[in-house]
Amino acid sequence: MLAVAATALVLMRQNVMRSFAEYAVSIELDRLDELSNSLARRYQTRGGWQFVPAEREARAEWIAIELARLQRQRQLGVAVPEAPAAPAPPAPPAPPVAIREPLGRAVAPEPPAPPAPPLPPPFIPEPPDEPSVLPPVDELGLQDRVTLLGADGRYLAGYSGSAGTDARRAIISGGKTVGYLAVARGARPSDAMARTFVQQMKDSLPIIIGASLALSALAAMLLAAHFRKPILRLAEGARDLADGHYERRLPDARSDELGDLAATFNQLADKLGRAETSRRQWVADTSHELRTPLSVLRAQLEAVQDGVRPANADSTAAMLRQVLSLNKLIDELYALARADVGELALQRHQIDLWQLATEQASAFSDKFSAAGLAFHAVPPTEASTVLADSERLRQVFANLFENCIRYCGAGARIAMQLNTEGGVVKLTIDDSGPGVSEAALARLGERFFRVEGSRSREHGGAGLGLALVQRIMQAHGGTLTFARSPMGGLQVRLAMPMVVT
Repeated sequence: MLAVAATALVLMRQNVMRSFAEYAVSIELDRLDELSNSLARRYQTRGGWQFVPAEREARAEWIAIELARLQRQRQLGVAVPEAPAAPAPPAPPAPPVAIREPLGRAVAPEPPAPPAPPLPPPFIPEPPDEPSVLPPVDELGLQDRVTLLGADGRYLAGYSGSAGTDARRAIISGGKTVGYLAVARGARPSDAMARTFVQQMKDSLPIIIGASLALSALAAMLLAAHFRKPILRLAEGARDLADGHYERRLPDARSDELGDLAATFNQLADKLGRAETSRRQWVADTSHELRTPLSVLRAQLEAVQDGVRPANADSTAAMLRQVLSLNKLIDELYALARADVGELALQRHQIDLWQLATEQASAFSDKFSAAGLAFHAVPPTEASTVLADSERLRQVFANLFENCIRYCGAGARIAMQLNTEGGVVKLTIDDSGPGVSEAALARLGERFFRVEGSRSREHGGAGLGLALVQRIMQAHGGTLTFARSPMGGLQVRLAMPMVVT
């Protein structure tokens, strides 16, 4: 940052000096207006540049002579004669003419008249002796840097080293450009004002540069501290998360990108905390669900071993039921674990969702009757073809119907219907009760969750069935939702993308 500031200040200094040099040249061009007007008048009077000396040495000094003449004329307030370009040669004398007398006699020619005395030089008043009106020295050094060019850019007089990039002032005569006055840029401005300005710039720029660098360094340190603190807090928070301290939060009141990063960090910590809580709950619930059938099975085996219960068909059947319950729980846990990591295998093909649902309902008809439940299906009027794994969907309907048998009392009614909307097949299963609270509706898809009124072991189930159904539906690109049923109990909604045939 300091290097950038120093470079910017150095470039600024160079730009100021260059700009002032260009400004000085433009001022010098303005000071040549008098010379430009004088040359334009003489060009119009003579009809060209014939008044410019022909010799190269004289042309090189002619601009300086003209500038001195105009300066003297301005000081004296009277016109100063222009210096002739070259003296005109004297006219040859007329040949003598013989005069004849009336009688025809020749008379000798008269001798030529003597040359007239030269005219006195024009009166030029001498400049007064006061220093205030004496011609000043050419402080700008213009006479050594001014070039007279023709309309085509050809050199006419003055400084002969003019470049094409020099500043120019057009000479206008008769409404057209007849030439140019070019001023070469001086090595450095030399008049009093320029020297003063440049000296002031040289004196003040180091101070400005030093102050700017100091302020830049101070600003850099403040900015570094401003950004360093939240970055250090973020690094410390990341280490805490790595150590398992998911309760760590960062202040996110800033309105910049670091504030957004802190807010994202807090969201990450919150999600990691919930995931850790869920993992611990999963382990605890799994241990509890596995321990219960194992404890029952162990008690039955110990009773047989101790002779409390006879080893007959009834005791063997009771132990087999516990083994089957344990096996089902393990299968559901395995399926859920595979679904969580995205490894739930699906053999997809086109099937009729309504037909598969009614077939599974028919398979449960005896169980419905034994539980005192009345099942009713409303045939759809539209096709319900979906791309899905039929065995997984049978598992879905088996779990849903099993829940109805477990938790709906005798005399309850079950209704199933299907409709399509926007390319989505929607299948709904309603029962007449008992109902489920709003708080419980939001948790029905969680692992090991059971409604308080159904937590009795006599209903069976570990609370994994609906969680598994939800994972299977998600794997098919569908959804599983729960709501209060118009019939008074629970409403289960299945939605899947429809295949257009």
